Amino acid sequence: MELRSYRLFRYTLPLKQPFTTHAGALNEREGIIVELQDNEGRSGFGEGVAFTIPFYTSETVASSWILLQETLLPLLFAKKVNHPTEVPQLFSGIVGNQMAKAAVEGAAWDLYAKQQGKSLAACIGGRRTKAKAGAVISLSDDLEQTIEMIRSQGFERAKLKVAKYNERRAIELVKEIDPELPLLIDGNGMYKEEDISLLAGLDSLNLQMIEQPFIPGDIVLHQRLQQRMNTSICLDETVESFSDAWQALELGACRTINIKIGRVGGLTEAIRIHNLCQQAGLAVWCGGMVETGISKAHNLALASLPGFSIPGDLSGSDRYFDRDLLINPLQVEQGSIRIPDEPGIGVEVDMEYLLYVSSEVSTGK
Repeated sequence: MELRSYRLFRYTLPLKQPFTTHAGALNEREGIIVELQDNEGRSGFGEGVAFTIPFYTSETVASSWILLQETLLPLLFAKKVNHPTEVPQLFSGIVGNQMAKAAVEGAAWDLYAKQQGKSLAACIGGRRTKAKAGAVISLSDDLEQTIEMIRSQGFERAKLKVAKYNERRAIELVKEIDPELPLLIDGNGMYKEEDISLLAGLDSLNLQMIEQPFIPGDIVLHQRLQQRMNTSICLDETVESFSDAWQALELGACRTINIKIGRVGGLTEAIRIHNLCQQAGLAVWCGGMVETGISKAHNLALASLPGFSIPGDLSGSDRYFDRDLLINPLQVEQGSIRIPDEPGIGVEVDMEYLLYVSSEVSTGK
């Protein structure tokens, strides 16, 4: 892979409405775009999906920005990289910081696919031409309006953010509006051991799954809950690597995994986890991070793989932003999003707008 230079953009985009979980509310989305350029003028783009404050993982936009400038990109440009799958090994001496690593690897994958004249989905062996979309309902969303949007766009499932001890009523409210809507709830790690009976009591509500009820490091509690429930337990923050996924499957701690490229350190590791789950007979789905269309396009390529049979957190460009960073926004049509077949991630970045919303731009080679 031939590399000439890079650019980093630290952007801030206003959200159409607050996105609220039990950990707090987002009113704007700050993030990082990595651009890698080659001598032919081609550019590959990746997105750093850490948040401004560390409520999801320990990474932040500020920590990612420093690591990208001072460590990861200098490492990338110090050695010859022939294929994007070599990037994780290049960064193996750096502990954690999965989202910063994934941003660089994502840009490398996009550029590599463009150099090959193939779509990213084709480069990784994807088979699907469309990905099933799924909506996320935050604590601050107007339920009736959001469910009407879900119906009108044909989403096949919804994920409900819940507040502790109010989950049953929240689920019932959704089911009163649309009894047929497939529904899962997201605990975001807020429950404790003493809540196992409470969660097991939700079995009667016919949820599609319960996502990440306990803190990320506690695989045993997830195992205990899964043993008591017919409802599937899904792991999110717990799985940051292939090793985490393997241990969870060996212990029977879940029946499905939400795979997020940023959380596991890049597309290469995400594919390995997908393959592991497929061999074990577990369906997986692709999670979202309130991200721009650049990251969404990477997610769509990942979701083209055969094991992604559950609708993911895949939505159009207009779900969170009035204006995305793409020239041609991604759109949900009849419950699905087209997986781009153009070279690379298959979307054109609106560079003028990206520069406009960026508070910092850094360059190097």
